[in-house]
Amino acid sequence: MNFDERIRNVSIIGAAGKMGSGIALLMAGEMARSKLKPENRDFKYRLNLIDVSDDALDGLSGYLRAQLTKAGEKACVMLRELYKDREELVENFDIIPAFVDDATSLIRMGTDLNVVKDSHVIFEAIIEDKDIKVDVLKKLDSISGKDTLYLTNTSSIPIHVLNDEAKLGGRIIGFHFYNPPAVQRLAELIPADKTTQELKDFSSELAKRLRKKIVPSNDIAGFIGNGHFLRDGLYAIAEAKKLSKDHALAGGIYIMNKISQDLLVRPMGIFQLIDYVGVDVYHCISQTVSGYIKGEKLTDDLLDKMMEKKVMGGQRADGSQKDGFLKYEKGRPAGVYDLDSGKYKMFDPQGWSGELDKKLGKYPEGFYPWRTLLMDPKKEEKLSAFFKNLNASSTLGSKLATAYLKNSKQIGQKLVDSKVAKSAEDVNAVLLNGFYHLYGPINDYV
Repeated sequence: MNFDERIRNVSIIGAAGKMGSGIALLMAGEMARSKLKPENRDFKYRLNLIDVSDDALDGLSGYLRAQLTKAGEKACVMLRELYKDREELVENFDIIPAFVDDATSLIRMGTDLNVVKDSHVIFEAIIEDKDIKVDVLKKLDSISGKDTLYLTNTSSIPIHVLNDEAKLGGRIIGFHFYNPPAVQRLAELIPADKTTQELKDFSSELAKRLRKKIVPSNDIAGFIGNGHFLRDGLYAIAEAKKLSKDHALAGGIYIMNKISQDLLVRPMGIFQLIDYVGVDVYHCISQTVSGYIKGEKLTDDLLDKMMEKKVMGGQRADGSQKDGFLKYEKGRPAGVYDLDSGKYKMFDPQGWSGELDKKLGKYPEGFYPWRTLLMDPKKEEKLSAFFKNLNASSTLGSKLATAYLKNSKQIGQKLVDSKVAKSAEDVNAVLLNGFYHLYGPINDYV
């Protein structure tokens, strides 16, 4: 079965979730474009979107129509070519709704797994729990054909474990989209040792059609992206605890979040990033990876305590940020969670947070925020000059940032040395494309 035949019947399990909905959007667009080609118009296409909640699926329907409209607006030239034989479709305001209707007409939504019986490709994007994934994969394989291919969006569970326990015979591969899937350019491709060549080829072609940059990862828990992110966050937590001796834990979290965003020139501070992913998701990644990688401490009791307090972070259905390690007002950090009181300690530039800013010291010459440098053609030159000054600075903030940079580099190099990544370039590519960093962790800045 060739690629075009396979994408005529696709299912997504967990389609109403944060990742599943993005994958659904990508596949609806790709399948509609494929069906609109003259040679495919006589074939039947089906995109089955399955989740446990009817209410969530109702919300997914509105999301898909809105996002497909936006996608159509950005692809008017391509759509005009696809609809060139439709004389009644003249203006963009005619063509775009036609595309949305054609894309949504392929979709069938429901909670019954049995609709996958004719699917040639199944995406799994459910909860990051190995036992639940294996159970669902077994059920799917008992319903679908024995040539069905499985793409799992797991961000931490080894693919060979899912393959062996679900007895899929090499018909599963890790296709780890980054959040949000429709926007993020990166996808990690993780084959297991038994993954079939057909599935590898299919996944590579799919990535090309979805215009994703693929970075290969070896099948080791956490892979490249979460392998670095997990350790990077645990380092920040450990440093925050050290700082708590003089500044309380809330102060330590404030400091590490601030220096990781400002002095490391990142789009978010590390605790804001953990909140964005979800404290609960980060905790799950920590527990999962630590179960497969021995001889390295990859958990922290602070995460357990946050879970006990039910401080989860993550996003609401409308995309707004929920409170986690940090309190958010109008989408921006405005306070730090105090574990002892169970309340948020709001930033106070004239009080405690302002005093901590003074203790961190003046930023080295050449500092620019991440957003300022994002599109700057001279960003590498400016980053090099700034980090040279950072290394020479003796302020508390500079010392903490320099140590953080060194640790981040060590994490990246360890991913190469332990053969998670094939090269330093692959590690850097994941952080550049998946996390929007301006530079890779394996660099000459420290």
